[in-house]
Amino acid sequence: MKLSEINLSDFDLREAGSWPLPGKVVLVVLVIAAVLGAGYYFFTRDQLDELDRVTREEQALRQEFVEKWRTTANLEAFRQQLKQMEADLQVMLRQLPTGTEMPDLLEDVSNTGKKNGLEFELFKPEAEQPKDFYAAKPITIKARGNYHQFGAFVSGVAALSRIVTLENATLVGIASKEAKAGGAKKNIKLANEPLSIEAKLQTYRYMEEASAPAAGGQKQQQKAGAGQK
Repeated sequence: MKLSEINLSDFDLREAGSWPLPGKVVLVVLVIAAVLGAGYYFFTRDQLDELDRVTREEQALRQEFVEKWRTTANLEAFRQQLKQMEADLQVMLRQLPTGTEMPDLLEDVSNTGKKNGLEFELFKPEAEQPKDFYAAKPITIKARGNYHQFGAFVSGVAALSRIVTLENATLVGIASKEAKAGGAKKNIKLANEPLSIEAKLQTYRYMEEASAPAAGGQKQQQKAGAGQK
């Protein structure tokens, strides 16, 4: 009997024992396929999913191991870099005055201006502005001088052992304004022209000692003003 000659309607599962051999073979194949399909659905698929999950986890752990190995291999270099960064930080912190050193720094800034020929009309330390581990202290100044004198003042301030920055500055030619107001024309060299200077400097105080804002700003202002009389 050929498979093409088999009529499924002639087969009764209750009489499977009496089926011809091809029918029995087909039945066995179908049963095995059903068992394998059910086994895959209920067991193998979950195991394959678990295998895929474990494989991904293994790859992640391998990558983590490689990164940690690289870190360990360069640990000594990282330690040296950390020491260098800590040393650089200490150098920078030493450039920030403490509360007790702030009045001396303000006096140094004022004296730098006077030594370079500036005539202060106002030298006013403003209220401190607390930041993370330091406090910024603005200084408002009004003075008279020329370009060379102001440039020398800025250079002198930058050369101080403490950090002082120039935030902004406005320079107005006094002689030019007077000549324009009087209607006269004068040939004035800009380098030596008297200037009215308004500027804001800023210095910084280290706040580790948790002290109150440095006193002495008003005293410094009075000293600067008294020096012009």
